[in-house]
Amino acid sequence: MQNISLEKPLKIAVLDMYDNVAGEGMRCIINLINEFRTQKNIEVITEVFNVRANTEIPSLEHDIYISSGGPGSPLPSDEAWEKPYFALIDSIFEHNKSEEVLNGESTPKFMFLICHSFQLVARHLEIGKVTKRKSTSFGVFPVNPIDKTIKESLFEGLPEPFFVVDSRDYQLVSPNLKIIKELGVQILRMEKERPHVNLERAIMAIRFSKEVFGTQFHPEADAQGMLKLLSSDEKRKAVIKTHGIEKYNDMITKLDDPDKIMLTESIIIPTFLEKAYSTISQQLVLGEMA
Repeated sequence: MQNISLEKPLKIAVLDMYDNVAGEGMRCIINLINEFRTQKNIEVITEVFNVRANTEIPSLEHDIYISSGGPGSPLPSDEAWEKPYFALIDSIFEHNKSEEVLNGESTPKFMFLICHSFQLVARHLEIGKVTKRKSTSFGVFPVNPIDKTIKESLFEGLPEPFFVVDSRDYQLVSPNLKIIKELGVQILRMEKERPHVNLERAIMAIRFSKEVFGTQFHPEADAQGMLKLLSSDEKRKAVIKTHGIEKYNDMITKLDDPDKIMLTESIIIPTFLEKAYSTISQQLVLGEMA
């Protein structure tokens, strides 16, 4: 697609789902946005919305939405932020299917859903069951394709399988094939194969629509943040207790491997931002020419 610069600022809403719990995810997301802005040499307005702690919900005036991971349960609750959050999700899908967008009179809204947000939206759309895991999944793991013939543009340049940062107590399993077909959803990646474990493999990546994408893993995670987490006494003991000292050392080694976490971080969200920006730019130009 021809690269055309926007005459107006690109507006990005970052939905902070960490509920005021300290973590590395928000730093990583903001860093990737800033790197994209510098690389493209464009004006970007980034606004952060503290969704769970302050019930801050963005309007539809933004071009791109990135909804973060976060701690705690993604199961139904009566917390004040849930209804307006899902109302935003529904409005993004509805906007993208509107006549204005289809006719090129308005630009689509793009959204990336990470981990906790991925679970919430998958539950909201009834794509599968969100359940608590028997134990926490934390570390650097490979993810496998559902169908190698399906080409996903956000994964171009990644090996098969590629490695991701996984950090979760919950999982999306048991895909609802009827709903998936009705919505036109594509399930793209599954949890690593574990022949010796008699448990259902979790769904790890979904294309919800042309504009909305989500991952169960953390594509924003960088080596710096993971090393900080793995070096903490709590995480080090937890990983060693669950996986053993050899697996722990292997995770540390993978952080320095340019073909693993560093590669995943450098491709998925940057490609998402690039494709969203290109589509919005192109549609604005076509609208002016119409």
